[in-house]
Amino acid sequence: MIDALNIWHYVVLTVIFLFFLIGFISALREKNAKMRFSMLFTVILFSLFMAVFSVFVVNKYTKHVKLYNLKNSRLLSLERISYTGIVKNVGNYPIGKVTLEIKLVNRGNATGNVKGGSFYRPSGFFGFFTGGFGIKKSKPQTVVKRFVVARNLKAGHAKQFYVYFRFPPYFSSVSQFTKLTAD
Repeated sequence: MIDALNIWHYVVLTVIFLFFLIGFISALREKNAKMRFSMLFTVILFSLFMAVFSVFVVNKYTKHVKLYNLKNSRLLSLERISYTGIVKNVGNYPIGKVTLEIKLVNRGNATGNVKGGSFYRPSGFFGFFTGGFGIKKSKPQTVVKRFVVARNLKAGHAKQFYVYFRFPPYFSSVSQFTKLTAD
C-alpha cells in the first residue's frame, strides 16, 4: 500500500513541527501565567492550522492525474449508464486513491418538452404525511456519483476502469460533467 504522504509532505510537516517547538519553548519561558496559556493556545492552534493547510497545498502541487478515453454507453434494458476510460498518474509521486465524480444534469427544457410538474417538489402539509411512507413525488434533475477508479497508482502508470450506475429514465438531453481528484 502506498502512503498518502510523499517526501514533500514530510519536509513541510517537519518545518512546521520545528516552529511549533520553538513557539512552545518560548511560551514555557514566559513568566506571566496568563500570557503563557494564551501563547501555548496560539502556538498549538496555528501549528494545527498550518499542518492541515500544508497537506492540501502539497497535494495540489505534487499529485497530478489525467483522464483519457472516457466513453459512456447506456444499457437501455437495465436502465444503467456505464463509463470506461483510463486514468494516468502524470506526476512524479505515487497516488494513493483516484476518485472520479460524474455529474449528470437533466436539460429537458432544452428540447422544450418540460412541464411545470417536472421541477415541482411537494412540501407543506401533504408532504408531511407522504414523506414517511416512501412516496416520492419529486424527480431530482441532477445525479452525482463518485467512484474510486484506481488505488496505489505509481508515477507514470495508468489504469483502466469501468463503472456503472442507474440512469434516471425521465432524463432527456443530458449534460455530463466529470471531475478527477487524487488523494
